[in-house]
Amino acid sequence: MHFTSLSTALFLAFVTETLQTTPESFNPRDYIKRSTTCKAVKRDSDHEHVDITLSYVDINPSANTTLIMVHGWPSLWSTWSYQIQEFKRDYHLIIPDLRGFGSSTHPDDVKGSGTLYDLVGDLQCILKDAKVESGVCVGHDWGSAVCYEAARSRPDVFSGVVGAVVPYIPSAGAYIPIKHLTAAIPKLTYQLYFDGKTSEAAEELDKDTRRSVRATLRTKDSPPPDGFLTSPHSFLDAWGHVEEIPPVPFFTSAEEDYFVEQYELQGFKNTLQFYTDENRYASWKFAQDQGNHTIPQPVLAILPTDDPVADWVLASRLLHSEDFLPNLTTELLPGAHWVHLENPHLFNAVMRDWLHTHFPSKSLEVDDKDAAHIEDEL
Repeated sequence: MHFTSLSTALFLAFVTETLQTTPESFNPRDYIKRSTTCKAVKRDSDHEHVDITLSYVDINPSANTTLIMVHGWPSLWSTWSYQIQEFKRDYHLIIPDLRGFGSSTHPDDVKGSGTLYDLVGDLQCILKDAKVESGVCVGHDWGSAVCYEAARSRPDVFSGVVGAVVPYIPSAGAYIPIKHLTAAIPKLTYQLYFDGKTSEAAEELDKDTRRSVRATLRTKDSPPPDGFLTSPHSFLDAWGHVEEIPPVPFFTSAEEDYFVEQYELQGFKNTLQFYTDENRYASWKFAQDQGNHTIPQPVLAILPTDDPVADWVLASRLLHSEDFLPNLTTELLPGAHWVHLENPHLFNAVMRDWLHTHFPSKSLEVDDKDAAHIEDEL
């Protein structure tokens, strides 16, 4: 395993890039979303099989390597904006809205029809629709958990993992409910609210979508109140003394408007699927029964050093994540929970370096050959 903070070479590359380039503007409305119909199990209706519609953005399909970018909560495909701009010329990018998010529909069984293996099945359905046989799964937050499960359960399809923020949580040990973790990690307490009072939590979040979004998507320099995420009875009460929460720091006004509009299509209810004990237990049991907890593919774990939710470096050690990831590279980056948006140049630098090592694109290969030819002539 390679474990380090940002290397000197990458830091210099980052400085050079930021001095020499101006970031592109990103407007999510410039991208056309495709959609496909996929089968899903509705477990609260006698395991009925129903159709759901999954939406995704498909960029540069002629590239030789595919990156499928999987968001977490509360996110959308558009929260990969900086990575889209960085990698769209070199890699085939597939960026979905997960079931229940944006315009991707859901079986409408938030408690039992949103397991990690359900979501892996959704990714496979999307890849089939895009005529892609395999790809690297790039995840953030819960998207990382989905990607790790994808690589664990379908190594024939998912050739590598980039997991941002949340480390690999192997199912090798006993199942641990969230209620047994909140004493050690108080800022997981909101998950008890999302699980035990799912409908009430969704109603609170839906009451003012913009406020809910602004409350959650913060940075190290523009943090939430200290009591945020620590209540088992409310998600937003820690913000009660703030009349108007400042805009999301890493969104333009157009991006924030789009984000709010997309969440208002269906509301928050089914997006809370990650937090229900039924889905969490079923996800654990599925992997536990299969028994293969090691992920042999190349894995890049990008862990922020300033996430108010948890110390993810310590968490990865306590979880013994590296014991199950023999081809692991871990990078530590400054920033809070949304590190890929807060410090995108650093994030993209370590991701590009890792990709160039394990999954080089054609354009990168050509650049290397051109560089060698020039060196020979000199």
